[in-house]
Amino acid sequence: MNNKELFEAIDMLEKEKNIPAEYMFSQIQKAIEIAFGKNYGNDNVKFVIDRESKSFEAYLQKEVVETLGEKDSPNSKITLEKAREINPGVEIGDFVGFKVDTKTLGRIGVNAARNVIRQGINESEKGQLMMEFQSKIGELVTATVERIDPKTGNATVRIGKSTANLLAGEQVNGEVLTEGELIKVYISDVQKKEKGTPKVLISRTHPEFVKRLFETEVPEIYDGTVEIKSVSREAGSRTKIAVISRDKQVDAIGACIGTKGARVGTIVNELNGEKIDIIEYDEDPKKFIAAALSPASVIKVQIATDGSKTCRVTVPDSQLSLAIGNKGQNARLAARLTGWKIDIRPESGFFGEDEDDGLFSDEVVTLNENKDTDGFLDESDSFDEDVSEEADEAFEEEDFSEAEEDMPEAEDIKEETKEEVKEEIKEEKKEAVKKDTAKKVKAEKKKIEISDDILDAILGIDSGDKYDF
Repeated sequence: MNNKELFEAIDMLEKEKNIPAEYMFSQIQKAIEIAFGKNYGNDNVKFVIDRESKSFEAYLQKEVVETLGEKDSPNSKITLEKAREINPGVEIGDFVGFKVDTKTLGRIGVNAARNVIRQGINESEKGQLMMEFQSKIGELVTATVERIDPKTGNATVRIGKSTANLLAGEQVNGEVLTEGELIKVYISDVQKKEKGTPKVLISRTHPEFVKRLFETEVPEIYDGTVEIKSVSREAGSRTKIAVISRDKQVDAIGACIGTKGARVGTIVNELNGEKIDIIEYDEDPKKFIAAALSPASVIKVQIATDGSKTCRVTVPDSQLSLAIGNKGQNARLAARLTGWKIDIRPESGFFGEDEDDGLFSDEVVTLNENKDTDGFLDESDSFDEDVSEEADEAFEEEDFSEAEEDMPEAEDIKEETKEEVKEEIKEEKKEAVKKDTAKKVKAEKKKIEISDDILDAILGIDSGDKYDF
């Protein structure tokens, strides 16, 4: 590589990896100065790069002294007499530059220069990665699934020119990702590490992920006509989202649902069938809490008088299990959505309980009317049907003993297939590791080639042939 090719290679680095040419030249200058300093025992080295003439020169700066002492090195000091032969105007304490041949740089110097240049490329890549992703924190991006670890379930995805790990715990429950698939992910944070590349934290279970999906699919949310006030989510199961319209002529819930459920349907598909309840936000906490408990009907809401953001909600006896939800999910999501602690009671009350304990206000707002949204949702404003707990209990009580007797013995099958499954996982793991290793080796070789080419051009040698590294 000659001088011209060196400058062209650095310009190419700037285009391909977004590494500024000015930064690379400063790293090259730093590398050569460190290398010559170690080679000559003099840290005062000046390496000059002329980008216009595409040339570079190295100068060893020697301090002018009266006489050389026993411990003074001729590489760092020069007598006044000899210095004035070069420049008659110098005085003691001044420095005189001596041009040195870059080809005299030894093995140690070449290694030092290579390491500094390679480190400069790595640091620049880290900086570019930090800048790229820090500007995208809190945003939704499209990623390509490159590899899935068969053991942990973690997925390696490519975002632009960089890669990130989508942990199994950050994936929607029940979804099956495939290599080459395009998916949407939410960038929650970027963590800078002392060693290695910055860690990009991505998720598909974050509540903000659903919010960004609605912003993408619903123009009214994107332009601010409809606002998302809050989101509560249990990923893979159910999400509740509260919306409000800033325009009286625009129905917030209808805008989110879309024609024949097209908009919300797209989001449900992206979330692998996760149920979504769209709630209309209300400044009145009683109305908001009642709506948040849908699909259950609410008779009344009473607010605690001590200002603790606690409320008592009364529902019809037949709606109690629906209001609480499976394992308390509906009540839990409603509490997160509203920010209130909700105490749900049946209309008939609990046995042995006083009707009024004085903790809640006497003011009662009756809220047993549900809004119908153009027939696209049921009376609960829910996109999917809910299964009652009574049906679950009936299923559990069913006698399946006869069916179990007809089943063949499965123990032998388990033992026979266990080893096969283990072998399959091992093979998949080996293939995945081979692919990752090959990519890393290829990238590292590229960096070594770049640093070696730069040194070849500057030193006028073939660093790979002259030194056995």
